[in-house]
Amino acid sequence: MSEKVTPEHLQQVHKQALETFNKIETLESLQVFTGNLVGKKSAMGDWFKQLKALDVEAKKELGPKLQEFKTYWEQACLDKQNQLETQALNQKLASDFIDVTQAYPSQKGALHPLSQVQRHIESIFTGMGFEIADGPEVETEWHNFDALNVPANHPARDMQDTFFVNSKNDRSDLNSVLRTQTSNIQIRKMLENGAPVRIIAPGRVYRNEDVDATHDAMFYQVEGLVVDKDISVSHLKGTLETMLSAVFAKPMKIRIRPGYFPFVEPGLEVDIWWEYIDKNGEEKGRWLEFCGAGMVHPNVLRNSGVDPEEFTGFAFGFGLTRLVMMKYGIEDIRLLSSNKREFLQQF
Repeated sequence: MSEKVTPEHLQQVHKQALETFNKIETLESLQVFTGNLVGKKSAMGDWFKQLKALDVEAKKELGPKLQEFKTYWEQACLDKQNQLETQALNQKLASDFIDVTQAYPSQKGALHPLSQVQRHIESIFTGMGFEIADGPEVETEWHNFDALNVPANHPARDMQDTFFVNSKNDRSDLNSVLRTQTSNIQIRKMLENGAPVRIIAPGRVYRNEDVDATHDAMFYQVEGLVVDKDISVSHLKGTLETMLSAVFAKPMKIRIRPGYFPFVEPGLEVDIWWEYIDKNGEEKGRWLEFCGAGMVHPNVLRNSGVDPEEFTGFAFGFGLTRLVMMKYGIEDIRLLSSNKREFLQQF
């Protein structure tokens, strides 16, 4: 409990406060002074409590003086704070050194070539009415293999080809994988929304492979899926030709030949006609394998809750990383993850 407040006491405190106030030269000292005099935990709070217990005449005498004291010092502290802040700013401006040397042009950053091509491809497909879909990179075996009609004895399900993981750090319970393709997103999208569906699924995929100039354990892939009524291979061919011609900014020829993939029937291999200049400066051309594709297998549609008697569809998947290498003439896949500035500055 603070000392009993009276008009005389207020006058004495006011006089002592003025002496201290006039000596304050820093914001820190002012903060302490303000807290002690008019802060929430100062004696003033107790004085107002005392005021409530006084009779009417005493309140009439003391109340206005107490309020006048409070108003005066709150404003005085605020004015002092503004004064000290202005002084501090002026001192800083006076002491700051201004270098008038002409600056070098700032170097602008740029998107990674993978990001550039991925965004271009996404723009192409959204222009054709496709949706961009995403999904988990750590996936269940069912979504990554079983739902895609991949049999249990398929080589892709061997630990030599796939990264198996689990949440309990128990090697005997390897029930999840790092997705080996983004086809898992196709399954999830059909289970979620049914048919019709028209999506592409770009993203990272993982393979248990030795890293060299043309192989990496992690790379980027784009998969596409269209499921609707009366979908045929001609729709697949037209879609891929449109996309490739836009990516390379010139008409691109493709050929389709038989292939095998457990999630499509029939399975198809798609090649592109690649023109280049050889070491002798002569124009050459050859067929390059581009992607796997085909008509969605009825079992995959059933596993995804879609009736294969009512709907058909096509699917394709190509390596985005490989497409970037082709587009920019990159011969070593490792450069794309090397973070070498002299390499990335070319793009």
